Amino acid sequence: MLKSYKYKIKPNENQIVLLNKHFGSIRFVYNYYLNERKSEYETNKQTLNYYDNANSLTKLKRQEEFKWLKEISSQSLQYSLKCLDGSYNSFFKKRTGFPNFKSKHNRNSFCVPQYTKVVGDGKLIIPKFKEPIQMIQDRKFKGEIRQCTLSKTTTNEYFVSILVETDHKKFEKTGKSVGIDLGLKDFAITSDGFKYKNNRYTKTYDKKLKENQQHLSRKVKGSNNYKEQKLKVANIHKKITNSRMDNLHKTSTDLIKKYDTIFLEDLNIKGMVKNHKLAKHISDVSWGKFITMLEYKALWNDKNIIKIDRFFPSSKTCNSCGWVNQNLKLDMREWTCPSCKTKLDRDLNASKNILKEGIKIISVGTIDYRCGDDIRPTLVGTIGETSKKKELVSGNLSVFSR
Repeated sequence: MLKSYKYKIKPNENQIVLLNKHFGSIRFVYNYYLNERKSEYETNKQTLNYYDNANSLTKLKRQEEFKWLKEISSQSLQYSLKCLDGSYNSFFKKRTGFPNFKSKHNRNSFCVPQYTKVVGDGKLIIPKFKEPIQMIQDRKFKGEIRQCTLSKTTTNEYFVSILVETDHKKFEKTGKSVGIDLGLKDFAITSDGFKYKNNRYTKTYDKKLKENQQHLSRKVKGSNNYKEQKLKVANIHKKITNSRMDNLHKTSTDLIKKYDTIFLEDLNIKGMVKNHKLAKHISDVSWGKFITMLEYKALWNDKNIIKIDRFFPSSKTCNSCGWVNQNLKLDMREWTCPSCKTKLDRDLNASKNILKEGIKIISVGTIDYRCGDDIRPTLVGTIGETSKKKELVSGNLSVFSR
């Protein structure tokens, strides 16, 4: 299995200069050959590939004008061309949009695909750096290092993400299943009745962020005061992001430990954020990121994530008798079933219905919805997958270990 471990690094002044040269050179090579590809197609209707760019780069480094490229690891420069080629292939396969030019004002990074070592008490050794870079290794890792990626954030901090091939100790089986309803009032509500709090990180820091952004708008762009204030704004954003990610990791890990099978709704998050009244709150809870964490952690531990159809009326259906309340509005957090007189909590009722629907799905394989279509559920884990396919997916999954 491939896992990625992220650490903060403390480079000295000379290493900072060389790191910045790497960031700039990698960005230059990517933009230079993106422009070459565009010009070649516009002029001759020909498409360049990775090998054309790699041969051209070798010749480019011999020119006096670009001899500074020799200070940079050749493997890292070649890897930037592979990234460019991958972006082009994704565009032609209609997975993403056309590649954009990289900006120095965004997050800077470069990859070292070979010859990376970690020795002693957190000393990182990479090509072109004469001295090891000090790394704050807050947790150890085991396995063979495959590659590493060094990055600089908008808060002027440096990090390294080390990809290793390692073994994973799986969580014990519990034999339990649960339905989860994701919401805004509470982040996640389980069919067992437990509610994970929505901490509303953006709202917590909203006033402070607004004040600092107003101060930033009054500064002269490019001045030292502007840079100092911009750093303050970036630090607030960092605090929000780190707090959110910490909560997502803790919640997802807790659920994977407790349950073997987790049932979720297949939410149309992209469509939901088009609601301008709720878009900010939906983006803040990061349902998409949370579901991604659940999926890869389920793969690591032989657990199952099963998604039910997004049009299933989980909130409107009474979990006791099955009566559907077609007049249920979003602001109605509790309601009483007219059929069986059961008093229902909207979110808890939804999670129980999700659990029932999920169990029905894995019992029959497909389920007939009101639209009349047979919809096969999305399975992530062991059900419906061969062990070979699962090993292939988990073996190529690279995420931050938590």
